[in-house]
Amino acid sequence: MIKVIKRGPSAQAKATNQAQVRATVEGILAEIEARGDAAVREFSQKFNQWSPADFRLSQAQIDACIASLPRQTLDDIRFAQAQIRRFAQIQRSSLHDVEVETLPGVVLGHRNIPVASVGCYIPGGKYPLIASAHMSVLTAKVAGVQRVIACAPPFEGRPCPEIVAAMHLAGADEIYCLGGVQAVAAMAIGTESMQGVDMIVGPGNAYVAEAKRQLFGRVGIDLFAGPTETMVICDDTVDAELVAVDLLGQAEHGPTSPAYCVTTSATIAEALPAAIEKVLARLDTAPVASASWRDYGEIHLCDSDEEALEVAQRLCSEHVQVMTKDPDWYLQRMTNYGALFLGHRTNVSYGDKVIGTNHTLPTMGAGRYTGGLWVGKFIKTHTYQRVLTDEASVMVGEYCSRLCGYEHMSGHKEQADIRVRRFKPATAEA
Repeated sequence: MIKVIKRGPSAQAKATNQAQVRATVEGILAEIEARGDAAVREFSQKFNQWSPADFRLSQAQIDACIASLPRQTLDDIRFAQAQIRRFAQIQRSSLHDVEVETLPGVVLGHRNIPVASVGCYIPGGKYPLIASAHMSVLTAKVAGVQRVIACAPPFEGRPCPEIVAAMHLAGADEIYCLGGVQAVAAMAIGTESMQGVDMIVGPGNAYVAEAKRQLFGRVGIDLFAGPTETMVICDDTVDAELVAVDLLGQAEHGPTSPAYCVTTSATIAEALPAAIEKVLARLDTAPVASASWRDYGEIHLCDSDEEALEVAQRLCSEHVQVMTKDPDWYLQRMTNYGALFLGHRTNVSYGDKVIGTNHTLPTMGAGRYTGGLWVGKFIKTHTYQRVLTDEASVMVGEYCSRLCGYEHMSGHKEQADIRVRRFKPATAEA
């Protein structure tokens, strides 16, 4: 039997401010579409107290940011990017163009074509999320995107040197110190000083996520994202302190970040609340993480792995850390999640920062129908067809003509019929 020891808020409670966010974003987008750079500057000053002569960083400014960083910092960024680039290249190599003769004289194929231009949003207001530059800019470049622009808000009143360095080393073609909805809107819509792009990617707060939702269709996006979610599935092979650390490590993202413990261990379920308090005492981010756990934390005590799997599938968390006797049991059976972290030697932080997989992942149950950001998200698969012989065109055309007739689409039917008339040998007609 599944016993819920601690439950988070209802769906209704989670959505209380959604209408206000939607209305605010609608107003900002309308202003930027109508007034371009002037509106962007006004919103940047209002929300970030930032209004430089030019939001785009010059090469001299980029060089100065990089020069201000210790060698160790740059080496660490390069190491992380090497891991992410390596895995992205392996993923890219799994995508192949195809061409096949499906019938005599009929050739079908597809080509994998990178999106032409992408705008990458890198959060940096509360935390300077250096890793988001790797995950978006670098992955787009490995996919073959020709123009990649990157925006991040100012951090402590200036461009964040670490983020700028990461953007540059990842291969960004244009770098802007610009944040929030105004950055996403400028990239998507375009202004007098910024050419718009075809696709927007990257995480952000509720307002950034809503801006992407409203702009979807006008541009492509990676996915709809909500607050960071994490789940730990565990048994008695680990202890409550380790579980607490791994839950709070993601709860610090924000006060509305769900954190789920799904366990078959009554010992862990009983000990976890005290372990949470003990770990919070050593975290600088305790005010945020404690609010997240208090309001959005859940503990589910299950009698078996089968019950734990049922809960995990239903909750469909963004991050799922499996610390059980046999993590591969879950790997073979789970289908609803953003990313899996298998065994006690790994954790979500490794995936977020350095190990090589992408940290932009589906939230709010979207793992039921989509995966996270990867090179394939930046690639469009376009089909083509070629008919090599008159005989093949006549054969396909006769089928097509009849099928169009069933649908009463005479224009479509005539496209087939004219080719049958022209290419069918006279002797065959006789």
